Amino acid sequence: MRSTWLAPVVAAVLAVCVGSQEVQALAALSAGEVGQIISQAVQEATARGRPATIAVVDRAGNVLSVFRMNGANNPDADPTLRDISIVNNPNGPNMGLNGLTIIPDTMAAIAKAVTGAYLSSSGHAFTTRTASQIVQDHFDPGIAHTPSGPLFGVQFSQLPCSDFSRRLSDGPLVPQRSPLGLAADPGGLPLYKNGEVVGGIGVIADALYGYDANIFDRDSDIDELIAVAGEFNFAPPTNIQADHVTAGGQTLRFSDARPRDLATSPPNAPPFDAINNVAGAFVTVPGYYDSGRGLIGGVVYGTTSSGIRPDVSGIYDPVTPPAVLVDLADNLRFPVRGGSSVGGAADLTAQEVQLILRAAYQVSLRTRAQIRVPIGAVARINITVVDTNGTILGLVSSQDAPVFGLDVSVQKARTTVFLSSPLARIQLASNPTLDFYLEQARAYFGPNALDGSFAFSARATGNLARNSFPDGIEGTMNGPFSLPPNLATVFATGLQLDLVAANIVQDVLFIRSPTTQPDTAVGCTGLPATANGKPLLANGLQIFPGGFPIYRGGTLIGAIGVSGDGVDQDDLVAFLGLSNGGRDAGTGVGNAPPAMRSDQLTPFGVRLRYVSCPYGAFVGQNSSDLCNGL
Repeated sequence: MRSTWLAPVVAAVLAVCVGSQEVQALAALSAGEVGQIISQAVQEATARGRPATIAVVDRAGNVLSVFRMNGANNPDADPTLRDISIVNNPNGPNMGLNGLTIIPDTMAAIAKAVTGAYLSSSGHAFTTRTASQIVQDHFDPGIAHTPSGPLFGVQFSQLPCSDFSRRLSDGPLVPQRSPLGLAADPGGLPLYKNGEVVGGIGVIADALYGYDANIFDRDSDIDELIAVAGEFNFAPPTNIQADHVTAGGQTLRFSDARPRDLATSPPNAPPFDAINNVAGAFVTVPGYYDSGRGLIGGVVYGTTSSGIRPDVSGIYDPVTPPAVLVDLADNLRFPVRGGSSVGGAADLTAQEVQLILRAAYQVSLRTRAQIRVPIGAVARINITVVDTNGTILGLVSSQDAPVFGLDVSVQKARTTVFLSSPLARIQLASNPTLDFYLEQARAYFGPNALDGSFAFSARATGNLARNSFPDGIEGTMNGPFSLPPNLATVFATGLQLDLVAANIVQDVLFIRSPTTQPDTAVGCTGLPATANGKPLLANGLQIFPGGFPIYRGGTLIGAIGVSGDGVDQDDLVAFLGLSNGGRDAGTGVGNAPPAMRSDQLTPFGVRLRYVSCPYGAFVGQNSSDLCNGL
């Protein structure tokens, strides 16, 4: 086993309390434990006669191993290219990524492992099966006339082209990119030590990358069974697993496979050295993992070496500090700064950004989480402020917030800027592959659609990006940023995917043929660059709640994005935090004037949503209408 280039494992785990938030002491997977996880999975796969490709990542998304068993996936294919297929559209012709047959098995395994790690925390443990339940066009899937899943669209975050996510060449900094975004295909599970999430395992053995369209039966999924074997002794506490968590009144799914379903006894798995180069071997994944490194120990999450650590400034809260992103030299990746996109006195100042971030964080410290155990725990969230070029002006994260929300908070902020400015109209009109969505928007809002006259929140954007309008109502037309119901799927969401599909495919080609194909560019979409030299949507567009444009009077000057422990909570923290921060600044900065908000629009007689703040949102208070009149 190779020595790790990541931080060494911290053996002792001690929970301490900081204010109202419990902060877990630091732990990580050792190289030996990574080998144990793989060996357990290989033993189960061997017993079932289903060779698999297995990936293990740490909480920051660093790939610690990719192990391909002999004969795994397409044994008749070129042995250097073990391709799998993305599921076909069951309702009509394939669009987007549906039916794509050239996906390397390693990409799927890594994406599944990243999903298990990124969606989980010490307060909730989610899997790729959980993801499948919450990203489909109904919640629960298959129930007609119900809204889409609460995280509809999150699968296209953590993108390989992201300018925000880190790459292998950047070192072990959070968040690392995922080759296929987040996965909905069962077989990706989180890994825990003493109640703390330390990584994820992803397995692909069935040569098909899809999702669970029917959650009302119990599947015997080979990928999930092998992953459960690998997770043995690294499983999350039972009380935080997804099937002990509710969202929107629905109980979530964790796994259809349990240890009692296994064909083998994981504790009896052979040492890793006994299977390496016998049952299979490490496999290099360009841009993600070098097989020459062998087994790698995980980075200690929450320390400088992981790229995220507690804030020491005392500015946001001296008792319960948030976390901040840093580089390997402990310099802030996103120090608070003023905007430079509008010009003159209109730009956001550094002081205003600081006050908005602080106010939003203070709201989060009182907000009851939706998806965190125990009931009544405060929400852990990620908060980002950007200017109208999409430049990040500041970012803070609650300690133990789910990692996926870092990237998503940036996506939400940039998305609201894009659609609230004339840039959306200009850039969509100039792109022959995207002007279809502008034409659909004109059918909804008239010839001046997307000209900057109205402020679009992330929630409003989501309303317009569903395959039925209003959301969930069967037999209606699709939203202007979506595809018709017979074409739209988890792998074909409309504008969101069409903006980045070429980037994803380029990453596929790079992993297949790194000597002839370049890696996908840093900066998604291929849209024209703004004044900061990058496309505005440089880490992709996002279509679920938690983002609002920032105005000074009637002038758009930036946006705030929030992502963490529940979408209504995201709305509350972003909207109320922006209002409170603007009030503290006393400079006229804040939410969009009510007359400009997209809830003033009523396409086809249906009023768009702008913000939805939960009732009883604050811990210990029967608060209501917290966002009314702001």
